[in-house]
Amino acid sequence: MAAVVLGVVAARGGAGASTFAATVARGLAVRTSTALVDLDRASGGIDVLLGLEGTDGVRWPDLVGARGDVSGSDVVALLPRWGRCAVLSSDRFRPGVPEPAVVADVLHGLCSALGAVVLDLDRAAVVTGESLVAVCDSVLVVAPRDLRSVAGVLAMRPFLDGPDVGLVVRGPAPGGLGASELAAAVDLPVLATLRRDRRLAPALERGGPPARGRTARTAARLVRGVL
Repeated sequence: MAAVVLGVVAARGGAGASTFAATVARGLAVRTSTALVDLDRASGGIDVLLGLEGTDGVRWPDLVGARGDVSGSDVVALLPRWGRCAVLSSDRFRPGVPEPAVVADVLHGLCSALGAVVLDLDRAAVVTGESLVAVCDSVLVVAPRDLRSVAGVLAMRPFLDGPDVGLVVRGPAPGGLGASELAAAVDLPVLATLRRDRRLAPALERGGPPARGRTARTAARLVRGVL
């Protein structure tokens, strides 16, 4: 695999991991050819988050027959785009991700054709040891500052030892849990902190994370460390 592979996973539901994965992918796409890949089996489709649900292009259910030596460049040519970033999404009308062998072959093709691939990982698959954490060069765990996040990260922790793993800590903290306390509880380093971004919610209603603001700046700093 030639591409840098970056995984993003939520510590708990509602953490904003898909939003951050998309923001990171957009930052990487400025520097190299990039695909954002939706691997959340329960997702209604990351294309909805990005306002691409009405855009023509291939989704995961269209690739159920893709096996063996998959041409990544051919797949990329068929995908919808969010700016410079190609997007391989689930489909809200055809939920689920294809069988693991199909996912593996498609991702191998994408990694052979691109400079970077960002995986929006399925938290449940990480907990059961069925995710693609092992193929990632780095994994970002998006964790709000609360005890639910601590519990969620600890459930995944046995399967997060392979790649370079760190926390993207979100605030505010309803109970006063500090970023360093969260990191100590789960034995992972804090790679970045995300303060409340007032641009975020309105932008998501209009079609994707904003290109400017705190979330974008935090993603940009992480991207500079990846490439």
